[in-house]
Amino acid sequence: MKYKLLYGQSALLLALLSGIACAEEINRPDLPLPAQVESALSQHLLVLNAGNELRMEHANQRKWNSGHYEFNLRAGTGTRNIVSTGQNLKEWDVALERPLRLFNKVGIDEEIGAASVARAEYALGDARHEAGRSLLRLWFAWQREQVQVALWQQQVDIFKQQTQMTEKRVKAGDAPKLELNQAQAAAAQAGVSWLQAQLRAQLAGNDLLRQFPAIRLPEKLSPAIPQAIEHDFAFWKLRILEDNHELGMIQKQSRVQQLLAQRSRAEQLPDPTVGLRYSNEQGGNEKAAGVYVSVPLSFGQRSATAEVAAQQASIAADQEVFVKHRLEGDIYAAHTQAMSSFVTWQQAHEAAQAIRSNAELLAKAYSLGESSLSDNLNARRFALESSLAENLAQLDANEARYRLLLDAHQLWPLENDADEQHANHY
Repeated sequence: MKYKLLYGQSALLLALLSGIACAEEINRPDLPLPAQVESALSQHLLVLNAGNELRMEHANQRKWNSGHYEFNLRAGTGTRNIVSTGQNLKEWDVALERPLRLFNKVGIDEEIGAASVARAEYALGDARHEAGRSLLRLWFAWQREQVQVALWQQQVDIFKQQTQMTEKRVKAGDAPKLELNQAQAAAAQAGVSWLQAQLRAQLAGNDLLRQFPAIRLPEKLSPAIPQAIEHDFAFWKLRILEDNHELGMIQKQSRVQQLLAQRSRAEQLPDPTVGLRYSNEQGGNEKAAGVYVSVPLSFGQRSATAEVAAQQASIAADQEVFVKHRLEGDIYAAHTQAMSSFVTWQQAHEAAQAIRSNAELLAKAYSLGESSLSDNLNARRFALESSLAENLAQLDANEARYRLLLDAHQLWPLENDADEQHANHY
């Protein structure tokens, strides 16, 4: 019974999660499909390079763990000339030696290797994040051009209908031919703008597909209604900073520099070289075997190197503080833009509805001969401009909100297995 109860609760939880996921999918019809996004981000040059750097750091970690010292084999031969007897005796010697890392340096080297791998893992996550930002920017740039294509197409159709109506009125003697020329000119101008918008949309789509070939551009857009931003700035600041790849990367870089400075200080005590030596002298009459130790003597170079490493660690620490402050400023700007864009869209939407309603009234009045063609054409232009402003404000609001969600890792999956292993390394 207990097993059935737990199973039922798990099934209910999965159903709820699936429902939430489906709802999120429905609320984001103006974004690429998640599978396309995952493929596009994984194939981006920044991500590929970051992946190669991570593999390189894994190799470097093995180097740090094993150390850079190697066994050294030395051998020599010579002839001893004894003047009193005139003898020439052959002699030779051989030695095998290797520097030995002091125990405290071994631990530091292992920490450097691990911290460098963690930094590369954060760099991979940051590369996916930057690629996601680029994808979002190019996607909405293409949408803006597509919106203009659609609006200008509507304008062309309206002006063509207007021209046909004016032509009938001219033939019936209800309007001068000058109005027909005005209607035809307005239709031609709208046609030119439509062609220009098509060109811009084609270029924007090409730019998007060139950088993200895995994305498939839909034939028909489904613009989403903007949503208000929930929570205040403090919430988004905490949410974004606690899961920020760039901050984690710079913190790990600062840690690496601190360890390198610690390693340089430890290096002021040189590592000894221990060797085994065997010699054959006096033509084989004397044979000797022994152990020797050599220690390098430094006269200021090691202390100077340690000082340089300490200054580099100080620079990295200052850079960490600077990046954190910059990120806080970026979060504030993104949150403010998202809040402001939503309000702007609301105002643009209300204004566009009123202007379009006025244009429809003037169009009806013109069809009844109660208004002039100039007033009707001007009203149509104002309606187009207001609709364009409304649609662009709508896209701005959606993009700003998605950008905030992206920075908070709530839009697209930006994590990978390596990131999850080091998610608590901030």
